[in-house]
Amino acid sequence: MQILRTILTIIFAIDCIALTVVVLMQEGKQQGLGGTISGASDTYWGRNKGRSMEGGLVRATTIMAVLFFILAAVLNMNF
Repeated sequence: MQILRTILTIIFAIDCIALTVVVLMQEGKQQGLGGTISGASDTYWGRNKGRSMEGGLVRATTIMAVLFFILAAVLNMNF
């Protein structure tokens, strides 16, 4: 069981570093605020945001955050 715990700890550390990098790579939400107020969110860029790099970063952040909480819970168990 100690080997499994070591492997999970290494994966947890990699996930922590990757999550930090991905969050720092994202743009601030306030940059798009002016465009939303003026109706610019209906542009091609606004409709296809999920396929852009920003959409990929948001998806990656969500996946890594879920993995972070699952690994934290598993590593906190005394097995």
